[in-house]
Amino acid sequence: FLPTVPTLPHHNFTTDALKHIKRQEIQQYENWKLKFGPLGLNCKELTGDTEIEDVFEIQDAHLIMTTPEKWDSMTRKWKNNCLLQSVQLFLIDEVHVVKDSTRGPTLEVVVSRMKTIHSYTVAESPDASTRMRFVAVSATIPNICDIADWLSNDQGPATCLEMDESHRPVKLRKVVLGFPFGNSQNEFKFDLSLNYKMASVIQTYSDQKPTLVFCSTRKGVQQSATVLAKDARFIMSIDHRQRLMKYASSILDAKLRDLIMCGVGYHHAGVSLSDRKVVEDAFTAGDLPVLFTTSTLAMGVNLPAHLVVIKSTMHYAGGSCEEYSEADMLQMIGRAGRPQFDTSATAVIMTRIQNREKYLQFISGSETIESSLHTNLVEHLNAEIVLHTISDVNMALDWIRSTFLYIRALKNPTHYGFSSELDKCGIETKLQELCLKNLNSLASYQLITMDEDINIKPTESGKLMARYCVAFDTMKQFSKLTGTENLAELVSEFSDVQLRVNEKRTLNTLNIDKNRVTIRYPMEGKIKSKDMKVNCLIQAQLGNLPIQEFGLTQDTGKIFRSGVRIKFLSHHSKQNFSAQLNSLILAKCFRAKLWEDSPYVSKQLDKIGLSLATAMVNAGLTSFSKIEATNPRELELIVNRHPPFGNQIKEAVSKLPKYEIRLEQLPKYSVSTAEILVTVNLKNFEELLTKRTAPDHHYVTLIIGDCDNNVVFQQKIQDTVLLKSGSWSRKIEVTRTSQEDKISINLISSEYGVVMCVPEIYHRRHYYPLWEVQWVVIILIGGIWQTSVSQHTYPTTHLTHCMSHIAMLVAILHPTKVYFHFLYMRRFNNKDAYKYIYADGRSGLEVRFV
Repeated sequence: FLPTVPTLPHHNFTTDALKHIKRQEIQQYENWKLKFGPLGLNCKELTGDTEIEDVFEIQDAHLIMTTPEKWDSMTRKWKNNCLLQSVQLFLIDEVHVVKDSTRGPTLEVVVSRMKTIHSYTVAESPDASTRMRFVAVSATIPNICDIADWLSNDQGPATCLEMDESHRPVKLRKVVLGFPFGNSQNEFKFDLSLNYKMASVIQTYSDQKPTLVFCSTRKGVQQSATVLAKDARFIMSIDHRQRLMKYASSILDAKLRDLIMCGVGYHHAGVSLSDRKVVEDAFTAGDLPVLFTTSTLAMGVNLPAHLVVIKSTMHYAGGSCEEYSEADMLQMIGRAGRPQFDTSATAVIMTRIQNREKYLQFISGSETIESSLHTNLVEHLNAEIVLHTISDVNMALDWIRSTFLYIRALKNPTHYGFSSELDKCGIETKLQELCLKNLNSLASYQLITMDEDINIKPTESGKLMARYCVAFDTMKQFSKLTGTENLAELVSEFSDVQLRVNEKRTLNTLNIDKNRVTIRYPMEGKIKSKDMKVNCLIQAQLGNLPIQEFGLTQDTGKIFRSGVRIKFLSHHSKQNFSAQLNSLILAKCFRAKLWEDSPYVSKQLDKIGLSLATAMVNAGLTSFSKIEATNPRELELIVNRHPPFGNQIKEAVSKLPKYEIRLEQLPKYSVSTAEILVTVNLKNFEELLTKRTAPDHHYVTLIIGDCDNNVVFQQKIQDTVLLKSGSWSRKIEVTRTSQEDKISINLISSEYGVVMCVPEIYHRRHYYPLWEVQWVVIILIGGIWQTSVSQHTYPTTHLTHCMSHIAMLVAILHPTKVYFHFLYMRRFNNKDAYKYIYADGRSGLEVRFV
């Protein structure tokens, strides 16, 4: 591949490489940039952490490094296949992951999707000189011919190239040790018993070279390291002791410091960054003989060792004990061997005696790779329906034929629940029945529609399920939403974090404490489940409460990286306005990491962290309008910074978009319906053409609801659209409800919690009765709602003057009177001025508060 790259036409080809571990992808990406950059090839990295969400952002890439999950997510959103059709080389690393029950189905459908696109391209242009090539590699896969059949084209199966162990740069010895597991033992006791076997294993297989031991939990890591430090000594010389003392002097954790002095260390996400860095440096230099860590290290930091020990093949996941996936096992084993130091390495697996034979087959690569797609078929069928790959049951079977599931079902039907006596037609019939069963499940929850001829179409909910990669079981839960859920109920949706005993004291203090500020929605009783922990950490982050423990800080980051996806709840249902509005608000809160009405608005600006934001709150700068109105030198005094820091902060605030919403009822109306014109103006769009604070992908969501909890209208409005002309408008027909003639209008930022011009009221509802209102103009400037209400014959000078400090109001216009109902008021300079205001004696216009 490398020698042919310079001759390729750079403008019309793309190479896509799938890596299964994000950290490995990042390392490979950096390597590829250095190698291919001088050749004029543009590399792009796509992971769950990248903000790239659309095709135009990678259309100039020649090399794309990504994971199956990200590529699946990206390709589900693209309405056309232009860029996908330009992919000429598709590289798949560790293709054996296809058998993994968690990640395998995604890899399988991604490859099958690319195959389908390739077949379509060939059918459309049979004379095309370039076609998509697939290259898949694996370190352990016995039935490689099945993979070749899966990657086949109309000319035959893919070419198989097999290489033996002699090609490895470091010869790897693999050992499986089985230990008794009695009937009276549980996994916890068995894991503890292995601690006392560790010294012997290390002494036997390490050759006095660096050893990496993988444990299932953080607590297990520390316990194992402590036992080993008592059972053995690893200090080689006086000079070695002095080097260890130097490392230990930089360690903050007292337990870790003592262990380092004995030549033993531990490393996991609960250890502070500075301590982890010291441990990594000591181990990489060869000064730390033994390092204990959790299995997550195999997916992250690259710390190779001469000896790798997997202490127990079981780990805790989702609250229960289960075996490591083969992908996890291979990643841990793959840490054995340091090419710069070793010519050989050893990997030892410690497991139950009953499982020894199973793992011997595993390390020898003799276990046949099977598909796991049938276990997650319903989600992937829906995705292909949304992409129009499948539009009827027969096409569903055609799609199945492109999968690895089809290849293996023909050869091993019993593995998939089919009779071994079935011929090819019988197995295809069973696969079609399996598809139909899943399609009926999708139809029963209104995710797809099927007519009598079994033609299939996606619904809006099905499209959202596919776009955001939502599990089918989750969509079932969403279908049960009543529309009355509030924010406190919605934040309890996250549960993928474990609750540890040593965290409960801190969490309980965050939840309820008479002497401290606590979370907004406290929970009854003590924190005793992982759901309560997630709820507490989310609220602590949104409320800017300090989280002292490093492990909890790590968990909070993990929650918020996943939590942005709460916007799934915005499922465009016409009957769930309240739930949809709250989910939009919560999605915004997750992005901003602030409650929607938080005073810490400045924290969302560059160079402003929690401490500086707190200083601004203490100085009364709780909105962007106040910050913008403050002298730069005063800002610098408040946050204790030198010039021109104050000018930079003021400029950042001034370059935030300022919106104006105009509502006008049009002459076309009847007893049951009315037509209104909604206009959103970007007031400072000319200033934003040169520079803006909000990112390019920033948008606002306009959502309008009625008193029957129906969504009247919802539209995502990109800033890039408003920057073209400065405004956006749409005519909307509104139906009179059974309750009141009011509508709720909300403009919600995608990024900022309490930002834009009126941060503190973005989440609030502004009601405008229909059939009476003629003009209502809401201008979002300077953090204050400035509202003008006018009829063609009445002046409004006094009205706009008296309303200059009003944050939110309801305006009801009558032919001769205007009533203002204040939902929220602040900063009244003269209370008497708000009682009665006469604008024009001739008309008799009166403003009265009710």
